[in-house]
Amino acid sequence: MTQKRLVILRTMWLDGPNIWTYRSCIEALVDIQELEQFPSNLLPGFYERLTALLPGLVDHRCGIGEPGGFLLRVREGTYAAHMLEHIVIELHTQAGLEVGFGKARMTSKEGVYKMVFRTPDPVVGMACLEAGVRLLHAAIEGAEYDLQAELKVIKHHCDMHGLGPSTQHILDAAYERRIPIVRLNDGNLVQLGHGNKQQRIWTAETSKTSAIAEGIAADKDLCKELLAQCGVPVPEGEMAKSPEHAWEIAQDIGVPVVVKPVDGNWGRGVSLELTKEEDVKTAWPLADKESYTGVIVEKFIRGTEHRVLVVNYQVAAVSRGELVHVVGDGKSTLQELCNQQINTDPRRGESEIFPLRPVNVEKNPAVFLEVQRQGYTASSVIGDGVKVLIERNSNASEDVTDLIHPEIARLCCMAARVVGLDVAGIDLVCEHIDQSPKGQSLAVVEVNAGPGLLMHIKPAKGQARNVGKPIIESLFPGDANGRIPTISYSGGLEIEGFGPELTEILEDQGHKVGLACDQGLLMNGRTINKAPSANWQSGRNCLINKNLDTLVMQVKASTILSEGLPYDRASLAVITSLGAMDGLDEWDILTKEQHFNVMRTVVDLVLGSGHAVVNADEVSLLPLKDLCDGKVIWISSTADNPIVAEHVKNGGMAVVYQGESIHFMGSRAEAEQRSPIPLKQPPVSLTKTLALAAAGWAMDVPHHLLRADLRQRY
Repeated sequence: MTQKRLVILRTMWLDGPNIWTYRSCIEALVDIQELEQFPSNLLPGFYERLTALLPGLVDHRCGIGEPGGFLLRVREGTYAAHMLEHIVIELHTQAGLEVGFGKARMTSKEGVYKMVFRTPDPVVGMACLEAGVRLLHAAIEGAEYDLQAELKVIKHHCDMHGLGPSTQHILDAAYERRIPIVRLNDGNLVQLGHGNKQQRIWTAETSKTSAIAEGIAADKDLCKELLAQCGVPVPEGEMAKSPEHAWEIAQDIGVPVVVKPVDGNWGRGVSLELTKEEDVKTAWPLADKESYTGVIVEKFIRGTEHRVLVVNYQVAAVSRGELVHVVGDGKSTLQELCNQQINTDPRRGESEIFPLRPVNVEKNPAVFLEVQRQGYTASSVIGDGVKVLIERNSNASEDVTDLIHPEIARLCCMAARVVGLDVAGIDLVCEHIDQSPKGQSLAVVEVNAGPGLLMHIKPAKGQARNVGKPIIESLFPGDANGRIPTISYSGGLEIEGFGPELTEILEDQGHKVGLACDQGLLMNGRTINKAPSANWQSGRNCLINKNLDTLVMQVKASTILSEGLPYDRASLAVITSLGAMDGLDEWDILTKEQHFNVMRTVVDLVLGSGHAVVNADEVSLLPLKDLCDGKVIWISSTADNPIVAEHVKNGGMAVVYQGESIHFMGSRAEAEQRSPIPLKQPPVSLTKTLALAAAGWAMDVPHHLLRADLRQRY
């Protein structure tokens, strides 16, 4: 059996569109060394060991496009880099992440491959890559491999660096609308859209979530007072300064009562249906421990708990809660029964991807108090058939959105409006969610800012609700997509200075432009950095700036290859040549064909509603026409360029130089009456001048203003 191993020479986090994919990924340079002589079919027992470790590989389609395709390749013989690609993808899948994209390609050096895979986060991706290398070596060598231990580490990184389920659900809805997504930190703060069109979310809080409203929701006593003043039914109660005071309040308002933290959430520190002095006094410190501002004692409302999600003052989803019990068997302790009958529920887990938490009687004070009131402890053996109540305030788990009575829905929307929350989780207790509020026990017991969405996304019973969609619709009504004009330009010396000149033209029209180019980083006329700034970070800095409404960015092959691009799609791409290949050998770009495949990225990203300005005098650029989703505007130094003539004949747009004037051609030019612009003198770079004219046209600069700008320069 061979002991041959591969080595990872280099990894790069490509945070945005790149030569491989539109989305973020990791590219690894992999040297498979002597394994180049040992494809999978020459490794005895490898297939069996690999499939035993990762049986999920059977679903990988690979070349044939059907499940089993990859394993067929393994049987027939494939190389280590290709196998590593699929192992890493499967490790993502086993960790609960759907990525589904990877490639492995040979480089010019024997045994060295570029291997790329999509991943939502660089830390998570590197953990999968490193674990994948160890798994591959173990399968080759027949060594021990603890897959579950590796997955535990990967899942830990997912918990620490990945997005929460509520945030991800909202982002999925944004992606469906093709709204740009920019993650702003390692947590759940995410920007949707760019520049002055952006909105932000932090889990289920949004840019429209008022700090005052959030503060009101957090202060349960104040919130209840405001609701009551506006006619929303709430339970009677008041603040309790001590356990003794809590019992005094309970006697005043009448038992049973609820004792809970004023600013709590997720049901922590909440004790329900308390009738005895001892229980009320015991519950007070449990609530106080979970609160910064105090404890409240309220009248207990009989009925079933419901969580009503209100978005933009409309009910988006309703979940009904459930009491959690165990039934004794005469042999097992209470904790053992909890482990057998409750903690086996797939909805329960420690991380935030689970809507419910495991029950530990000793460690959960509210559960401990509940069972203690019934005369039990965690070690009590429960008699056969005896039913023990474990949790009264378990998270809502059954979808009942279609059952809510219109009057109850109106009350919940009113509660959200009184507090002022655009996204609110209304905790409602009532006897019948499908009947009028009149004649039944009913009250709004809490209004929550930033409510969890998982109970609606993955209910235990009933229909899953796409609650991310109404949140996105409230942030981006109608056809709004949060995009600002994003302009990229590429080329060689012939286009030097294009970015600053186009920026001046756009600023003359009132645009607030961010410019990232070799001449520096400028935002709205201010120089932020004089150093060359044609890079990912500078472009991203412009996109997150709320004061800007346009991005102009110089795009180089080196940026595409080493960083990816900071924007997902472009309104306008200008490319006048492929540019120089100096230094591209670092990324194994050695031929003009490879160079073209890098630079085509700028045209690949043009929106269907956008334009690509392409130099028709550069033969190497002609294939770009068929790669553009938007409209192509050819530019040429001569009016008789056959490519231009054919394009215009078919209704296309073009800008050419003829008789010392710039001419606009095509049916659109005729409709807009775009007359020729005579130049005072031949420009130093005719190509750049034509590109400026075409870019101004694409950006709808009025013809007389574009004429004035160009004549002022030339």
